[in-house]
Amino acid sequence: MGIDRRSLLAGLALAGLGHAARAQVQPAWPTQVIRLVVPFTPGGSTDLLARLIASRLERTIPGKGFVIENRPGAGGMIAASQVAKSDPDGHTLMMGHIGTLAFNPALYPNVPYDPVKDFQPVALVAMVPNILVINPSLPANSFQEFVAYAKANPGKLNYSSGGQGSAAHIAGAYLAHRAGFEAIHVPYRGTAPSVTDLVAGSVQFTLTGGPAVLPLAAAGQLRALGVASSERTSFAPQLPTIAESGLPGFEAVQWYGIVAPAHTPAAIVERLNREINALLDQPEFVAALDRDGAIARRETPEGFGRLIASEGTLWRDIITRASIKGGS
Repeated sequence: MGIDRRSLLAGLALAGLGHAARAQVQPAWPTQVIRLVVPFTPGGSTDLLARLIASRLERTIPGKGFVIENRPGAGGMIAASQVAKSDPDGHTLMMGHIGTLAFNPALYPNVPYDPVKDFQPVALVAMVPNILVINPSLPANSFQEFVAYAKANPGKLNYSSGGQGSAAHIAGAYLAHRAGFEAIHVPYRGTAPSVTDLVAGSVQFTLTGGPAVLPLAAAGQLRALGVASSERTSFAPQLPTIAESGLPGFEAVQWYGIVAPAHTPAAIVERLNREINALLDQPEFVAALDRDGAIARRETPEGFGRLIASEGTLWRDIITRASIKGGS
């Protein structure tokens, strides 16, 4: 049966009204300052990357700007819980991290958020291989010499981290487990103070993200022995992988990406993802990440969500087998 011209025009008019109504319902964004919450203290890899991202997004997303809010505590769980409960209006974001989104559910019995259900993945930003660095007073110039010394001095080495259950804690415990030596974990209230005490010689080593330690290694204040990625990196090609240095298959890579509270409007998520991925295509921005020991990684919101889920499963198994505890 044919459709007469009058009915067709009436239908098109109604469709147009529907689109206009939806356009009116869709709120303008942003209408206020966008808070990018960092669940750790200033100075660590998460904080440095968050500030780098926020400073660039301010140039491409007109509005009231971005502000970084550092909310450390409980391995990132305090901040993550607060962000998960925030209004899903696109004005509260979190610099997600492997610790808050993958480690914590395996470390603690009552995590106050679900990494998969309570957050909307926005964009993966970077992968950051952990770097094994030691205080230069330690008599070791290679990974093999370090392990030999550790085995010859059981329980005499201390390693620092940004806190109980932090990425450096998990990586250090995993390394000791795989290499077969004993070491004492010394947690700090953030990566920056943990690295400061490593430089001072209060602790002997750490296995943490490159942004916090590579400049100090370049200055001779720390000695870098290996990178915990599957392949050598472009930012430190002379640094052998721990896997090639005697622990085949060893890998401990941190990842960072921005998440929002669940149910954040899809249009806002898509806009943020598009702007962040555009940054990751800029050679200048990629070079800035590279200088800090980070590797740019583009991903869709859906792909980032799959990474969060799969990494949670992987590290739950590792944490269980290595008997790593997150504390009370």
